[in-house]
Amino acid sequence: MNPDFLRYSCQIALPGFSEKTQNLLQNARVLVVGAGGLGCPAAQYLAAAGVGILGIADFDVVSISNLHRQVLYTPLDAGKKKAVLACAKLQLQNPDIKLVPHDTRITSQNVMDVIADYDIIVDGTDNFDTRYLLNDAAVITGKPLVYGAIYQYEGQVAVWNLVNEYGVRTPNYRDLFPKVDAVQIPNCAEGGVIPTLAGIIGCMQANEVIKYITKTGEPLAGKVLIFDAQTLQSRIIKIGDITNTHITRLMETVNFPTISVADLKKGLAENSLELIDIRTDKEREDFNIGGIHVPLDQLYSFIANVNKDVKTVLYCASGKRSGEAIKSIKKNFPDANVFSLDGGLKAWIEG
Repeated sequence: MNPDFLRYSCQIALPGFSEKTQNLLQNARVLVVGAGGLGCPAAQYLAAAGVGILGIADFDVVSISNLHRQVLYTPLDAGKKKAVLACAKLQLQNPDIKLVPHDTRITSQNVMDVIADYDIIVDGTDNFDTRYLLNDAAVITGKPLVYGAIYQYEGQVAVWNLVNEYGVRTPNYRDLFPKVDAVQIPNCAEGGVIPTLAGIIGCMQANEVIKYITKTGEPLAGKVLIFDAQTLQSRIIKIGDITNTHITRLMETVNFPTISVADLKKGLAENSLELIDIRTDKEREDFNIGGIHVPLDQLYSFIANVNKDVKTVLYCASGKRSGEAIKSIKKNFPDANVFSLDGGLKAWIEG
């Protein structure tokens, strides 16, 4: 055996595996987008398996509330950039591979450049804008994408956009969800998630990548695996053999105005802005930082009456719902003087 392959001896010993198969992993280029609950375990096992070039894309920093499911980090890492930190830690785990950090937010302006040098993409994101953007970019460039999602006790895994035996592309995310009202779907910070589920689904994503690269097993193409962490039951839903979507251009990334926790505190002290809590009644009762309470489903009829001469800040648990609300408001009221609290109450508490 090649001495360089000693660390991979257990996988090379597998039926159907060989040093030639390991070379396929060494020559592979994989991009993991999102170094969070899914991206951490996926990247850890891809690095350990010997993927030659592993890119990590994430613009966020580590926070204490991440640690229960993002086990690559420690409390001492709070405030550090995830992409850079993850690459440094994974490089220590496997010095023989190349780690590439992409410390940037994925947008319609840069997504093609970011994914250009990779063979396959792992979607470990937690917001719908980036998920659809990655899907569309993968379809346009003909790259496979491994999808994963977690919420509370349920996880999903699928592989999009493979070339099937007839030379036609298999379904992608838009075949399953042409368009989703992202405002109504909470993320992990708002809806909760059991930490072990992140590890299970992230490892499944890594497994699909390894199967694709080494040409072993049957990929989850044209179907979605749904896993229930409470019952340990899983089921596979068949979508179809070929895609029925025709994606020819990227969805334009919509930016929205935000305000930092520090600037919000300053504005509140100076009494120079208005504050609106758009969460549910229960969330409001559990904890709030003041302001008017206008639940999200009542916001749009209320916003027309907001004073345009005063800065108005919307807040929720993580900034997701308030950000989506700001996009919608700006579309209908371009002159509205509204902002989203960046990071929501999570950032307020940790700041």
